[in-house]
Amino acid sequence: MTRLALLGDSIADGIGAARTADTLGSRLAAAFGAEARVFAVPGARSADLAGQLPGALAWQPDVAVVVIGANDLIRLVPPDRAAADLRAAVRALRAADVAVVVAPAPDLSVVPHVPAAMRTVVKAGSALLRSAQTRVVLAEGGRVVGQVRFSGDPSLFAGDRFHPSSKGYALIADALLPEVSAALQEPERRVV
Repeated sequence: MTRLALLGDSIADGIGAARTADTLGSRLAAAFGAEARVFAVPGARSADLAGQLPGALAWQPDVAVVVIGANDLIRLVPPDRAAADLRAAVRALRAADVAVVVAPAPDLSVVPHVPAAMRTVVKAGSALLRSAQTRVVLAEGGRVVGQVRFSGDPSLFAGDRFHPSSKGYALIADALLPEVSAALQEPERRVV
């Protein structure tokens, strides 16, 4: 059976979903007939991926889905620093022959709590981090999911108006599915 590990932050963990079946791990496991295990920790930044790796690597997954970036943005971690931490995690996973799919930083400018006057700055910061993440993930042999659009639909957010709702998780899972499928079909290879 295919093993799918989820690393990263509260989105990888499923915070905001109405039911366990609505989380990314459950949705991806059902789509691929896989066993999914969550190593993600709510509140995690890219630097925290190092602490999630030992458990994930010991479990020997076939593919790792990494959802990270929102907390780096919130805590104003410089994009190059966050990207370097993500690079190290992707490199470690690829060195263990684990396929990697990354859902990079979301566009936090669409979060209802962000004041209208700050949306342009927040959007630019989100794009800057996402660009840095994309560069390092592709350089290390991972795959990157395109930006998931949450704007204009409040039903995509949970009651806290920050995390995805079950409907929001469905949208993210739909974006992940083709990349995870492609990653599972790649021949195993080591990145040196």
